[in-house]
Amino acid sequence: METFKLSITAILANKLRSSLTVLGIVIGVMSVILLISLVTGLQTYITSQIQGLGSNLLFVIPGRIGGARSPGGIQSNKLKYQDAQDLKNKLSGQAQVSAAVQKNTTTKYGNKNDKGTAVFGVESNYPKIVAAVKLTEGRFFKESEGTSARKVVVIGKTVKENLFGASRAIGQTIIVDKQKYTVIGVLGSRGSIFGIDADNSIYSPFLSVQRQFGIDNLNTIYISANNSNNVKTIQTKAINILKKRLTEDDFSIQTQEQALSTISQITGVLTAALGGIAAISLLVGGIGIMNIMLVSVTERIREIGLRKAIGATPNNIRNQFLIEALTLSGLGGILGIAIGVGISLIIGIFFTTTVPLWSVALSFGFSMLVGVIFGVAPAIRASRLDPITALRYE
Repeated sequence: METFKLSITAILANKLRSSLTVLGIVIGVMSVILLISLVTGLQTYITSQIQGLGSNLLFVIPGRIGGARSPGGIQSNKLKYQDAQDLKNKLSGQAQVSAAVQKNTTTKYGNKNDKGTAVFGVESNYPKIVAAVKLTEGRFFKESEGTSARKVVVIGKTVKENLFGASRAIGQTIIVDKQKYTVIGVLGSRGSIFGIDADNSIYSPFLSVQRQFGIDNLNTIYISANNSNNVKTIQTKAINILKKRLTEDDFSIQTQEQALSTISQITGVLTAALGGIAAISLLVGGIGIMNIMLVSVTERIREIGLRKAIGATPNNIRNQFLIEALTLSGLGGILGIAIGVGISLIIGIFFTTTVPLWSVALSFGFSMLVGVIFGVAPAIRASRLDPITALRYE
């Protein structure tokens, strides 16, 4: 306890120097907390979105995950509407199938604009396939409207608010990239992540969107197995059906479980990479602690000599300087965690953020480890000073 009091007294005697030393640790710990909370929040959001789509869902996407790419480094898209039709015909009675294309454009109503609206061209059975699609007003388009390429549209919450405000949207005509569409439904809120608003979207018959924008290739084919126990079977059948026209490198079919696993792997790599980058700040802070402690040893050589002359052992001297280093790094760790969590909560108002307990424990543990590692050398140097030489030091 006496050694601890002496350490605190020495730290308070040099407030500015101690504060700057602590600041390096604070920045490092805060960076680790913030980066991990952002990546974890992203993973949480994407996971909830995928799970909300329905447990029976499968995704057919262009190119093979981890497969061959074109000379330009981009996987080519060879999915056609006919592929979706083949799946629909051959999986009839076993699964629901919908082709999907997407285009970003501007929607207008009167003198109001909504920029960056995601226009999705899907088929009439889309709400039966994707569980997350819930209407709060109106209806989804019928099969007859889809096959006849009617200009009808179901709008997201953001589009509704930007174009109509509190007014009724059903039955009104909006302009989608110079084409008139009649609003027949309004979707419930799905939220946003990192500025990407899932509610700033509209859904229209597949053929209407395809013909208007001249889209030849599909973004996705959605498949929903009628029985959750048959998801793997449907996946195998779908692969065999598509391989009659395409090669294994031309498409990938992922179940919800596989999609979640892929997301987990990607975010895991991101967490490790960004956490490692943030940890560099902690190492820099640790070097700052070592430098300050070495300066402190030099400044206090006569004090060390005096303490040794009246009976202090090398262990007492070593422990005093080690406690000083640990106190600085521990204080920096606590402040860094508090500031990091606070900023994360503020960011959470706009984006999804999650601060896992393991990140807090890891950050604090690493900050204390930095204190030990970079405090040992100055502490040992101080403990080895000869008391006679130290007393004569000027």
